[in-house]
Order: sequence, then C-alpha cells, then structure tokens
Amino acid sequence: MKRLRELALACVVIAALINMNLNVQATSKRLITLDDLSAVHQVSEPQISRDGAWIAYTVESTDINNDSVNNHIYMTSWDGSRTRKLTNSKDSESSPRFSPDGKYLTFLSSSQSKSGGNQIWLLNLTDGEAEKISDFPGGVSDLVWAPDGKRLAVIAQDPPQETRNGQKTAQPIVIDGFKGYLGKSRQHLYVFDLATHKADILAPGEFNEYLPEWSPDGNKIAFVSKRGVDFHRHNNWDVYTIVAQPGAKVRQITTNESPNCDPSWGSRPVWSPDGKLIAYLQGGPQKLLEYAVYHLAVIPTEGGTPRLLTANLDRNVVKPRFTSDGKSILFLLEDDGNVHLAKVPVAGGKIERLLAGRRNISAFDFGGDDRIALLSSMPQEPSEVFTLKGTQLRPISHQNQELLVQLLLGTTEEISFKSKDGTEIHGFLVKPPNFQPGKKYPTLLQLHGGPVDQYTNQFMFDWQMFAAHGYVVVAVNPRGSSGRGEAFSKAIYADFGNFVRLNLLYPNFS
Repeated sequence: MKRLRELALACVVIAALINMNLNVQATSKRLITLDDLSAVHQVSEPQISRDGAWIAYTVESTDINNDSVNNHIYMTSWDGSRTRKLTNSKDSESSPRFSPDGKYLTFLSSSQSKSGGNQIWLLNLTDGEAEKISDFPGGVSDLVWAPDGKRLAVIAQDPPQETRNGQKTAQPIVIDGFKGYLGKSRQHLYVFDLATHKADILAPGEFNEYLPEWSPDGNKIAFVSKRGVDFHRHNNWDVYTIVAQPGAKVRQITTNESPNCDPSWGSRPVWSPDGKLIAYLQGGPQKLLEYAVYHLAVIPTEGGTPRLLTANLDRNVVKPRFTSDGKSILFLLEDDGNVHLAKVPVAGGKIERLLAGRRNISAFDFGGDDRIALLSSMPQEPSEVFTLKGTQLRPISHQNQELLVQLLLGTTEEISFKSKDGTEIHGFLVKPPNFQPGKKYPTLLQLHGGPVDQYTNQFMFDWQMFAAHGYVVVAVNPRGSSGRGEAFSKAIYADFGNFVRLNLLYPNFS
C-alpha cells in the first residue's frame, strides 16, 4: 500500500510539473502585432523537378528599413535535408521553372531590364551564375520549357508605342471603338531558342495569347485566347494549338460558347502523356459570368466533342495535371470553405480526394515517381510547401516557423446559421486568445468580395490581429459565394439588393 501511495504521489507531482510547463510555454508566447505583418513570409509557386529530387518555390519578404518587398527563389531537396536560396538581388524573381533534365532553372526578373519589364534569366544549378538571356521590349509574363530542353514557349507583351522622336512615352488614348479604350498592345506567343537567344513570334495579330503548354513530342503548343469580331465584348475563351514554327496556322480546339480556361483562373490546358487529349476548364453560359461552376473536361487534340469528367460534382475545379501514366487527372477542388487535392480517372468515374481536411491548397506540381509538391495553409499556419507521396504529407519549407512559435493565436472554428428565409449559411468564428466562455466580446463581421469567392480554412493575418485585440471575428460565406455549388453562387445573380437583405439580416447564431 505504501508503494502504491508513493506511486500515486509521484504521478500527481509529474502531472503538476507537466501542467506547469505547459502554462509557462503558453505565457511565454505573445499576441500578434501589426509589426508581425512584415515578418510573415509569403510562400508561393512550388515547382518540382521532373525526377522529383528538388522543389523550387518563391518567398516574399518585406524590408521595412528600405520600404521594399522582395520575392526570391529557394530550392529544397525532396527529403528536406538541403535548402538553397538561389536568388538574392534587389529586384524580385518569380516563375521558377526546371529544365527537363533538372540542370537549369529559368525565372523572371526585371533586374538589368532595359524596358523595366520582366525578362528571362537562366541559372545553372550545378556551378553557374544566373544570366539574363532575353530582352523583350514589352517584358515577359509567362514561360514553359519545351520537352527537348532547347526552347521555351514565352508570352511577351508588345513593345510600347514610341513618339516620332524615338522617346518611349505614353501616347494619347484614341477611342475609335470599344477596344480602343483598352489600348492596342497585346500579349503574344513566342518560341525562344536557348542557344541563339532568338525569339520567333508564332501568333502575331490583334489577339492575346495566354497559358502556353507544349505537346509531349515538342511539336505543338496549346494556349488560350479570345478571338473573333469585337472580342473585347464577350468572354468566350477557347483552347487553341499551333505548330511551334513561324508562319504556322492557329487551330481552334474548343468551340462551345463559354469561357474555357479563362486566364484569370490560372489553369493551363494540359496534354495527356500520349498527346491524344487535352484537359481544360470548361465554363458555363457567358451570361452567368463568374457564377457558373467550372468543370474539368477533356477533348481530342485535333478537336471534337469534349467529355466532362466532373459534370456531377457541382464544385469549381482548377489546375488540372495528368498523372505520369495518363490514366488520371489531378486537380484542385473547391469545397465549402476548403480547397482539396483530388483525382479523377480520364475514362470517367469516382472522384478521389488525395488530400482533404480543414485546409486551403492553392497550388501543386507533379514530378517523377508520383511525387507531388503542394502549397497548403491552415487557420493557424500561413502557406508553406509540402511534399505528398501516397498518403505521406511532409513539410518542406519552414519560412514562418520561427515567428509562429512566438505567437499566441486565436482559434478558428467553422460555424453555420440560418438566414431570414431559412437558408443555411457557413463561415468561420475566430476567438481571441485566452477566450473565456460566458464572457461578452465585441464582434466584427467580415465579408469577402467577389462576390463569387469563399473564405477558407487558411491563415488570415487580419482575423488574428482583430482577435489579439479582443474581438470575436465572424467571417461568412453568404449566398453568392463559391464552394457550395452553382445554385448557391447564382442565387444573387443580378439581385444585389436582395443579396444584402437575405444573407446579412437577422442571422441566428444560436
């Protein structure tokens, strides 16, 4: 009995020590402040090498002393054991892209640019220095490596108009029609030769080209454009292809009267590994604007009848990518306050969520051996790069770890309530740190714009800032929001007055 009493006493002491240690840890943390806004690093653009060995990504940081924001490129090995900061200039770098053999990395930067716009830089990852290899007068907005590693598909802006004395200055805007107000400068598709640095324009003319993607054999390029008479007056985007040689004819692949791969969604049309199909985002009727749900579709590369793979999903999908065997397509799935990574068979069938839960996945890339690099955020974690193979999720970047261990953050809970007409509205409730049940707190109602958008389970600095000052934050996804189907989104279509009345008046939080 004595031994049992001694053991029980020891357990009590140990429990007390553990509790004391937890209390010390909690009290050693501090509330978030406005100064922390500049300390949060914005991680983005994960890119994985073709062999899956390395992941490149960008990190945005704020320099208060110099009143500047810089974006630099980092690279981390798949196992997370090695991290290299690849760029460190006074100018920002973006759009990292591995060469097919993994020996080089291209990126965009305005450093040393005569025009002031972004130019292409090439970095030898073994032992070289980065060098600027392009000088497009209007700057570069996008680039993709060809499968042979010798060429790039480039989207570049037309050069600015010049005055008669040769000086590059802004010209008077002459309005000779609807399109006149928008100017005459266009984004055009080029093929850039890495050996000669020569750029050949593929699609000159009055239309814009966006989101290029090479065919597996390197013979053609798919891209997105909006064409036809008065193309500024409609939203009928389509997928086109062109042989990667000057003078080739543009071929229209999709022909339906809807926005297909609208560039504002940032989703390229992608080729299947065998080059027989192109996967793309198919929009709904143009009159529904952003209220229509975007579906995943595939179409033969020579054109024909598309097949919708997510016709019964009633959720927006973005950023499709074929798996290496060509049998499935990965994509991001927007769903009721979250964005998940999902997969669907190319032949059609059940949609599988590879990574779900309370999170917001904003980007991903697919590498060799079915390795995935993705960008994910949760309510108390800013976006960081993770790797995913099978079901194993592992953090790769740790850009905000040093800051987060110092902070005492508010908790974020999912909520739902009935609006005046009985429709269920979903959202989030952020409680102040050290929240005390039963105590009354001042409350802030947070509304998103769009209106077709959604708050998600991601880190929101302003919510945490308000909570640190003693406010409860209610962030809602009212009708008009995405994530809960087309009917929920278009409920306020051309009816903004009722949007306010139905969604925001008389909420019942009980």
